[in-house]
Amino acid sequence: MPSNFLKEIGEGTRNSNIKKNIITYFIENGNSTITELSKELDLSIPTTSKFVNEMCAKGYLNEFGKLETSEGRRPSLYGINPDSGYFVGADVKKFSIDLGLMNFNGDMVELRREIPYVNENTPEALDRLCDIINDFINHCDIERNRIFNTNINLSGRVNPDTGYCYSIFNFAEEPLTRVIANRLGMQVSVENDSRAMAYGEYIKGCVKGEKDILFINVSWGLGMGIIIDGKPYLGKSGYSGEIGHVHSFSNEVLCQCGKKGCLETEVSGLALHRIVNERIASGETSILTRTHKGPYSLDEIIKATMQEDLLCIEVVESLGTKLGEAVAGLINVFNPELVVIGGALSLTGDYLLQPLKTAVMKYSLNLVNKDTIITLSKLRDKAGVVGACVLARTHTLEL
Repeated sequence: MPSNFLKEIGEGTRNSNIKKNIITYFIENGNSTITELSKELDLSIPTTSKFVNEMCAKGYLNEFGKLETSEGRRPSLYGINPDSGYFVGADVKKFSIDLGLMNFNGDMVELRREIPYVNENTPEALDRLCDIINDFINHCDIERNRIFNTNINLSGRVNPDTGYCYSIFNFAEEPLTRVIANRLGMQVSVENDSRAMAYGEYIKGCVKGEKDILFINVSWGLGMGIIIDGKPYLGKSGYSGEIGHVHSFSNEVLCQCGKKGCLETEVSGLALHRIVNERIASGETSILTRTHKGPYSLDEIIKATMQEDLLCIEVVESLGTKLGEAVAGLINVFNPELVVIGGALSLTGDYLLQPLKTAVMKYSLNLVNKDTIITLSKLRDKAGVVGACVLARTHTLEL
């Protein structure tokens, strides 16, 4: 797709909006005939044919042969040219970054996982983030002007509409998106990591037609992505879903937000890491002590849980019960069709999920919870990078 594509669809004219609608239709429905497309867009067949032929000539769309029919003339099938444009997604985690390159059709063509990175709120960490993304793009066999957008997932208070992040890298008056765009030389968007994971699961994961979804991200912290009627719910300023900072306990544990008693202090990867290391330090037995002295990393604790370490299982199940109590309240409030449990701790599977479900049944209204399916993320630890890529595409089409 030529580099002037972004200009074409961003003009705000009727023609540019029709082109965006055509591309969006093919993304959501796959290859289709001009007759089907014209009905969906409420355009005449000649008008639809004119736009489709023009977009084929420019490389936006491809003709994919004839549709098999039992009688009459076989209509042509059209769809997006998958190599006409690309999108980069960066999922920034506590100690690493996942990067992906997705084509216009939504296929992941390049993926690099667990690139070492320490997520600190410093200018040096921002420089390092830009360097890592630039290096990834430079090593992809794609011309830079064919990458239309890079979306970066960050935790905390992120406003994708304004491009500001108020939890990290808020060093200048100008939006973070503009700062990074100047470094990368391309369009940049930012998203809250939990919302990106929810959207990734919605587009590419376990969602099978459900429109009202809660995605619970149990990673180093605790967050939630909300999908209402098939659309990500941002809230007034993009800060929706901060369930980790709901006051839930009378403990004296200081949360990352600076307050005490937050749900995240007892239900998160940070909490699992703290509790397991404290209990081992106090003399309790674990297979973790066979390899080296602590403190033990979150990855090591999750791995030990899956190796049936009794201490780690006990702590994970306790976290699952506490999380289930919180999810019960969310089900009472939102009455969702689907609750997806994702993030790093979802890798512990039923050790987290079963006590969570038990608590939900105990603490939520039966009339409400019977309509809700609770399941583990299908994308698991790739939900963030997949969500970042599809959001990069979505933000491009929303210009």
